[in-house]
Amino acid sequence: MNRDHEKYSRFKLVQEMMDTIGVVQNFDMNQTKEVSKEIKSVGRLLLTGEGSSRIFPAKNAIRKALRWGLDLNIVTDGSQQSSQYDLSKFAVFCASNSGRTKEVVLLAKQLAQTGNNHRYGLTANQDTLLEKECTRTFVLTCGWEQAVAATKSVIEQALFYESILTHLNENINTPSLSELASHIKGALTLSIDSDIVQAAMNASTIYFAGYNDGVAEELTLKTNEITQRKSDYLEGTYAVHGIEEVMEKNDVVFVIDPIEDEIKKFQEVLVKGVGLKVVAIADREMPFTTIHVPNAGAFAPYVYLCAGWNLLVEIGLALGIDLDKPERARKVGNEFIG
Repeated sequence: MNRDHEKYSRFKLVQEMMDTIGVVQNFDMNQTKEVSKEIKSVGRLLLTGEGSSRIFPAKNAIRKALRWGLDLNIVTDGSQQSSQYDLSKFAVFCASNSGRTKEVVLLAKQLAQTGNNHRYGLTANQDTLLEKECTRTFVLTCGWEQAVAATKSVIEQALFYESILTHLNENINTPSLSELASHIKGALTLSIDSDIVQAAMNASTIYFAGYNDGVAEELTLKTNEITQRKSDYLEGTYAVHGIEEVMEKNDVVFVIDPIEDEIKKFQEVLVKGVGLKVVAIADREMPFTTIHVPNAGAFAPYVYLCAGWNLLVEIGLALGIDLDKPERARKVGNEFIG
C-alpha cells in the first residue's frame, strides 16, 4: 500500500490501517497497571466480544499467557455463549467498539445483576450503553473507525490486553513500541507480488492457516469484508487433516508463520496432492512463495496481521471492490436497542 497514492488514499480503510502506526507509537502501557492488580487478585479472566473485537485481541493474549507461563487462567468466548457460564469467579473484559453491541451489553447487564464487580468495558466511544453496565470502562485512543472493517482498533485492543499480561510478568522486558510501529509500517507498505494477488483473485476459496492466536482467523474474516470472497480459517494442521478432500487446484492457502515441522506435510498434501498454491507470510525464507515481513520478535503476530491487511487491500482493489462499503456487512453487527 502507498498512503500517498490516490489509488489507496481515497479509502477510509487504508487511512485507518496506516493510522495503526501512530496508535502503536503512542500507546500507553501503564494505563492497565491498576486493573492488572485487580485481575491478578481474581486469577481468572474472560475476554469477550463479537467478531474483530475478540478474535485477535483475546487469542493473542491467551497464546502469550501460555507461552510465558503466567499464573492466570485466560479464556475467551462470544458474549452469548459466555452468558451461560458461571462467571462469579472471573474478571470479565467486555469489548465493543461501538459500546452498543447487543450481546456484549446484555452480558455486562447480567454480570451486574449477579454482583460481579470485576466487569470491565473496552470501547472506542465515550458514554456508551456498555459503560453504564461496567464498573470501569477504558476508551481506545484510536477513535471511531469510518470503514466497516475494523483495523486500528483491533491492534489497540490487542495491545491493551497484552499490556495487562506484561504487568503480570516480572520476567519480561517490555518490547519497544517504537520498533513495533516501524515494523508495522514496513508490513503495510511492502510490495505484494502481482502473481500472489492474481492467484487469490482466481481462487474459489482463500484459506488462512496458522496458530490459534487470532491472526489467521481475523484475516479470514477480513477477507470476507474486504475482498467479498469466500474464505476459511484452518487452525494448526487442519489444512492437511481432511479438508484437502474438498479443496480445488485454483484455491490458495496463506500460511502464517509456518511451523518448521509441518512444512513438509503442507508441501506433500497441498502442493503435490491437491496442486494448489501455498503462500507463506513469514519473517524467514520458506520453500513456498513468501511474503517477507520484518522480524518483530514477541510482537510478530501484529506484523503478520498488518501484512495480511496489505495483501487483502491489493486483492480488493484488483477486484474493483469498494473497500469502505461491503454490500451486506454492517459496522455494528447486532445493535442493542432500548
